[in-house]
Order: sequence, then C-alpha cells, then structure tokens
Amino acid sequence: MSSAWTLLPLLLLHLCDLVAASAPRHNVVMVIFDDLRPVLGAYGDPLASTPHLDAFAQGGHVFTRAYSQQALCAPSRNSLLTGRRPDTLHLYDFYSYWRTFVGNFTTLPQYFKQHGYHTYSCGKVFHPGLSSNNSDDYPLSWSAPAFRPRTEQYMNSPVCPDREGVLRKNLICPVHLQTQPYKTLPDIESVTEALRFVESRKSSRDSPFFLALGFHKPHINFRFPRQFLQRFPLQKFFNYTEDSLKPADMPAVAWNPYTDVRARDDFKHSNISFPYGPISRQQAAQIRQAYYASVAYVDDLFGKLLAGLDLQRTVVLVLGDHGWSLGEHAEWAKYSNFEVALRVPLIIRTPEFPVSQAKNHTAITELLDVFPTLADLAGLPPLPSCTEATAVTCGEGKSLYPQLQGLGLDAAQDYVALSQYPRPGMLPTKHPNSDKPKLRNINIMGYSLRTDLYRYTLWVRFHALNFSRDWHDIYGEELYDHRLDAGEELNLVPLPEFDDVRQRLRRRLMQAVDPALLSHSLQHFEE
Repeated sequence: MSSAWTLLPLLLLHLCDLVAASAPRHNVVMVIFDDLRPVLGAYGDPLASTPHLDAFAQGGHVFTRAYSQQALCAPSRNSLLTGRRPDTLHLYDFYSYWRTFVGNFTTLPQYFKQHGYHTYSCGKVFHPGLSSNNSDDYPLSWSAPAFRPRTEQYMNSPVCPDREGVLRKNLICPVHLQTQPYKTLPDIESVTEALRFVESRKSSRDSPFFLALGFHKPHINFRFPRQFLQRFPLQKFFNYTEDSLKPADMPAVAWNPYTDVRARDDFKHSNISFPYGPISRQQAAQIRQAYYASVAYVDDLFGKLLAGLDLQRTVVLVLGDHGWSLGEHAEWAKYSNFEVALRVPLIIRTPEFPVSQAKNHTAITELLDVFPTLADLAGLPPLPSCTEATAVTCGEGKSLYPQLQGLGLDAAQDYVALSQYPRPGMLPTKHPNSDKPKLRNINIMGYSLRTDLYRYTLWVRFHALNFSRDWHDIYGEELYDHRLDAGEELNLVPLPEFDDVRQRLRRRLMQAVDPALLSHSLQHFEE
C-alpha cells in the first residue's frame, strides 16, 4: 500500500503532462507597425486617435519603456526576428542576408514552424529585398510564400495629386481611394489577406498558426484615406515642441539630416538648409498632423483585424519596429540614438491571463525580448540564451513571461536597453548618406545605453572590415538625465559634477557591447 501511495503523485504528474500535451495550443498573431512611436492614447498621448489599439491595451500588458536595437527598418526587424543584436548579425543596412553573411540563425517564425505551427506573413514583416533574401526568408521562416500587397510597387511612385491634379512623390499624401492604383492601399490589402488566412484556419484541426502582419504605416510617405486627416486640427500641432534649432551641446555626429524628408516633391523646393534646417513652423505642423493621421488609419485597420480574431484562443503581440522624430531637437525621421527614435509601443494580450490582470509594466525592455517571450507564451521549449556567437538557435534577449505572470520584479533599475546607430563620419553628409550609410562607408558607431534614469551614448571608431571598435577613438559623448530632461535636450557631459555618473555608465555600456571586457581592462579607458 505504501508503495502505491508513493507512486500516486508521479502518476498524477504524468497525467497532468498528458492533459497539457493534448490541450489545444494558442494561435499567435504578431502585429508590426512601421516607424511607430508611442503616439497612442494607451500611452497617454492626448493628441492620438487610436480607439482600437487603446481598447486592446486595456485588456493586455503594456510595456511603457520598450526600445528598438537600431532605428532603421532592416536592422531592427532582423534583430527582432532572430533575437540577436545588430552587432551579432553584422547587419546595419539593407544589403546583406544574415544566413549567408554571418550565420544560419533560427528566426522567430522558423522556431514556431519547427514546433508544429503553420506560419504565415502578410505585408512588411521582414524588410523586403536583399536583407531577407528577396523571399521574406521563405521557405525557412514561413509555411507558405509571404503575402506582399500588389500595391506595394507604387509606394514611392508619383501617386499623390497636387492642387492642379499633377501626380507627385509627396511626403504628405491624403488620398481618395478611387484615385489610387487598384483603388486600394497596401495596408488595406494586407489586413484583408490576414483575415482571409485566419478564416481559412478555423476549419483546420491539424496545427495552430503563427501569423505576422506588418503594416507599412506610419512610414513615409504619409499616404492614407483623406478622411483621417479631419480628426486632427492643424493648430494643435504648432506647439508640439519648442525645438527649432539643433541643441548646442549635441555632437554633430549625433545629428540626422532627414534626407528622405527633404527629397519629397512637396519639400525639396523649400530651401531647407543642409544639414540643420530648420523646417518652417507650418511644414512642421503639417508633418505631425499627417503622421498622426497615418497612425489613426492603421489603428482603424487594426480594429478590423481584431474583430476577426478569437481572443480566447489567440496570443496577440503589437509593436513598432522603431520610433520617429517629430521635430524634437529640430530633427525628423529616425536614424538616431535619441529616445524618440528608439522607444516603441509593445503590448501583449494572451488568453492565459484574464483581462482583469492587465497592467502597465515600467521595466526597461528591448525588442530582443519578443522572441523568447512568445516562445514561452505558446508553451514551446524555452529559447536558449546565446553563450556563443555561432549557436544556430538562441537569443540575446530575456523572456518577459515572468513579468506577465507577476513573478518577475518590475524593478526598472535591473534592466537596460542597448541600441546603436552607424555613421560614415563626424559630420552630416549627403554622399555618403549619413542617415543610411552602407556597410563599406561606416566608420563610426554610436552605442546608446538606456537605464532607469539615464541615456548614455558614446560614438566610437568602427572598423567595417572586421566589425571591431576602438573605444579609445571617441567622436562624441552624450548623457541625459530623464528625471529632469525627458526630451534629452541638455547634454550633461560637459558638466564636471556628472563625471562619476558618466564614467560609470561608460563602463556599463562597454561591458554591454563587449561582455568579454574585464573590469580591470576598462581602467585603461578612464579619462
């Protein structure tokens, strides 16, 4: 009898394992917005008109301080989808494919596919072109060829009618759908296809699905149905920021001259002086208005997607691939290491946790954390942490699952976010393009560390031939205290009273970039 009682707990445990194994697994939907900073009502933005994302956030977990690894589409997306930093992938531009360039690393959708999920991509998930092998990494990441909207081919075409009816390549482009190619827009096509896919899987009992939907907006150009502009009176955007000039203590290497904005037909004849501008107050307000209208447009489409999902059986994760400057520091677009270019929305909703457990998480998080988090939420084997650069399947981020469970401490000081941006030289240039330098032209790398209280950025010599850096050769240094200066306007580096903080953060940054550096070795870099 005693032996039977001894075996009973083991039998019950085995029975629980069998029940768990036979239980239906959740579907997973990951939604990526292109160039979306947290201009959402759920993030406290009073100018936003995002009712669908706000309602979604009310039932989910909102990470209020999530950061991209690089404020550029291809490097950010490949980092997110492989769970590895740009320095690990050696990918800082659009022109190399990590599998052939550095290593055949397992991606997030590939990991789900390997564990029995049917994986499918709609819209812009991987960055199209060479950086995803001109195939969106099919067939390795996806169970079927990725869906690309047929109207994508017109995204940079002259399709914006001006007042005389001439078609232009404008930055600001509110349109009537019937005037557009195929009478639609790419994001509308992507949502239609995503809903078709979800409906087609309702009758399938073979496997759960992993769906990635990538919205093109609010990426420029700001082309959206004209009615969304009416939600945003222009006068509300004139006093968005007081910045009109480059901050005096900002290193020149930190500046991005927003060349893509200048190149659009409605701006290229405005005589905006290179590299510092400024843009006129009227144009600045119009850009902000159009950005918010673009966000409202994709929020409306997100609502249509959400209406077609069974949230009782589906994990949904929403994020932006990086932010976008709206005149802060008198800068526009992305291409920098500032908070506005790196901070993104990150919202998770899962059937595992009731809506009543929804909460805001203030701990510092990175987009690297998405891969291991989704694996845990789906009940897949935990993603191993990378211990060697050549490992095929591993990640450099942390799982957020303990925080969702309420087990992880939201002690923000325990976590940091590490981001980076390359430059060809110390000064902003058109040729080579200092906003988007190609690998062969990269001579400087700016590494940025976001802690609970500070952002610290160090611009150092970078050797593109062997992907090494010289910590002795410094081109710029920045320190911002977010307790007093959330806009990162005042660079504290010149102030001697912040020397101790600066040196401590420099050591922490260098060890985050080069973990092999020993503490005593760092003494050689002290001033």
